[in-house]
Amino acid sequence: MRKSLFAHRHTAKLFFFCLFGICSTHFVSAQKTTAAAKSKSSVGRVLYGQASFYANKFNGRQTASGEIFSQNKYTCACNVLPLGTWVRVTNLRNGKSVVVKVNDRLHPKMKRIADLSKIAAKELNYVGHGLARVKVEVIGKKKPV
Repeated sequence: MRKSLFAHRHTAKLFFFCLFGICSTHFVSAQKTTAAAKSKSSVGRVLYGQASFYANKFNGRQTASGEIFSQNKYTCACNVLPLGTWVRVTNLRNGKSVVVKVNDRLHPKMKRIADLSKIAAKELNYVGHGLARVKVEVIGKKKPV
């Protein structure tokens, strides 16, 4: 009798975890859909945070958008904004700014707002520091003139 009761509890727990897994997957995909819908109206959005720059080992690798990464292109990685978005990144320490395209993602646990290519980081003058406090302004999906 005890084994039978244990087996039923175990089965119920397994069913609960499977059901929870399905529900949480559905919830996450619903969040992504909502985020995608909001991204269309993100023009003019302003974000503040820390920025870093890509290590040289990523040069020539494929990005999340499918493009090949180059340290000589004005691009960045960002987890918050949609791929293909053009943004103006301003170094808050010296006021210098640069326009870059979001074409990659950061590691999910990364707390930084952006990871810029080395040419963009040099223009913002923070390569020697490694990190910079930045302001990120969304310009839109079309390349600015």
